[in-house]
Amino acid sequence: MSERFIVTKEHRRFTEFADSVRRGRTIGLCFGPAGVGKTVSARRYAHWDQARELLTDWGPRSDDDAKIYAALAKNRTALYTPGVLTTPRLLREDLDQIITRTSICIQQHVEVPGRIPLDRWGTRRTTNYVQLVIVDESERLSPTALELLRDRYDRDQIALILIGMPGLEKQFTHYPQFYSRVGFAHQYRPLSTDELLFVLQRHWRTLGKTLNPDDFTDAQTIAAISRITCGNFRLLERLFPQIERVLKINELQTITNDVVEAAASTLVIGTT
Repeated sequence: MSERFIVTKEHRRFTEFADSVRRGRTIGLCFGPAGVGKTVSARRYAHWDQARELLTDWGPRSDDDAKIYAALAKNRTALYTPGVLTTPRLLREDLDQIITRTSICIQQHVEVPGRIPLDRWGTRRTTNYVQLVIVDESERLSPTALELLRDRYDRDQIALILIGMPGLEKQFTHYPQFYSRVGFAHQYRPLSTDELLFVLQRHWRTLGKTLNPDDFTDAQTIAAISRITCGNFRLLERLFPQIERVLKINELQTITNDVVEAAASTLVIGTT
């Protein structure tokens, strides 16, 4: 995914939001419709696509891991997605594990060889280098789990971002102890018209074609894609493999309105 990642205005706004939360050591809420790119931006910010395998399959180190250590050290962020049946106890154990493992990786990058900090007994000192924890799918958290996160925030002063659907910011008003600590709220919006055009140009180039908004056929195609996706990034990413398939099956060279409609007919498009 990282190779095809497209930096949109909303992703830049999310990055600025996450940086502010991390620097301020506060709590932030990020909310928006399904499929607009919240999780993709969070994974990009935390370098999760690079580090996921290393952090989940904790095993022997290799020289290639140094690149992952450096990536994690940039934003010093851990990403966590609770399961549907995650209990407060499991949440605590999972957070401890992901924070500890991320800190160990960052420590490998920032420590100077020969200057490894030791405790009073001469053993290697464990330092927490994680400054921000991003929790995706936060609607899954129970009130007790939220209280656990608040307690962790108060004790360790690790910044926290909770990501969820619209209404998340209203949901937490029912938990005044937690809500009073929220410093920032960020609404993640669908792609604007200009952003959609920018993303479409990238997709056209991927297929070896050139998009010209002044051409009637291309303009009609852009309008069809805009109507079908409503600026939803995930739906757009699902649509283009089908467009490519329709072109190949029918031996077509031009992406037209009919091609888009045929591609969209194979997708299950729900309300976002």
